Amino acid sequence: MSFMRFLISATLASVLALPATAETAAAKGERIAAMADEADNGFGDFIVDGEMTLRTARGATSTRRFNTKTLEQREISTQKSILIFEWPGDIRNTALLTHTISGREDAQWLFLPSVGRVKKITGSGRSGSFVGSEFAYEDMVEQESANFTHVWLGDEACPTGAGTCYKLMRKPRNSSGYSQQIVWIDTSAYRYQAIEYYDRRGQLLKTLKLTGYKKYIGRIWRPSKMEMVNHLTGKSTILNWSDYKFNQGLKASQFTRNALSRLR
Repeated sequence: MSFMRFLISATLASVLALPATAETAAAKGERIAAMADEADNGFGDFIVDGEMTLRTARGATSTRRFNTKTLEQREISTQKSILIFEWPGDIRNTALLTHTISGREDAQWLFLPSVGRVKKITGSGRSGSFVGSEFAYEDMVEQESANFTHVWLGDEACPTGAGTCYKLMRKPRNSSGYSQQIVWIDTSAYRYQAIEYYDRRGQLLKTLKLTGYKKYIGRIWRPSKMEMVNHLTGKSTILNWSDYKFNQGLKASQFTRNALSRLR
């Protein structure tokens, strides 16, 4: 073998021996978020009861109860939900209708029975407090991965103690009261375990933890408890979920602005 042929062969062998190009942090973040989406898809529809407990910085609490219906429309990449308060009487039939569309800004409407009016939540209103809780209106929207950019930051212990988590930074693609969020997704079932929310100045504002996951219809995981803590005010809100019922035959006509008005 000539020296030139030997040199070419050696060079080719060394190139073939190199590892494939490493996945970038951004590509890995997008892949993990998409897999979390996929793990949560395919439920069809469900109804669930909820209890909201508001806690002040001094520990005083108040409780509200509600019911939520959710419809998945995969053919148009949309989820629709309606949350209706049932107790106490002064908030009864107050309702929030949400349409989440993958890759587009969501739409929300609030029905106030005391004035018999439906109000669309737009612009800066999306970052406002939902019925006095530590959840903003935009927090009540399904967290579609297409509505954020994602970067993988590493793997670490889940903040909830649920094993190992992927840690991602995500930034909203549409208008938001948050500059960025840090999310933890467990590596075993791609369930969201915790989310940190940073305000427009980049300061940590709130932390959400999701616990008590249970599996339904063989593959869909849902948390039993969601706790949002506001680090600036010391206030917190707990959402407890119970009695999930899937495949209830819900219809798109139940998730319209006109359907809200009929609640009165």
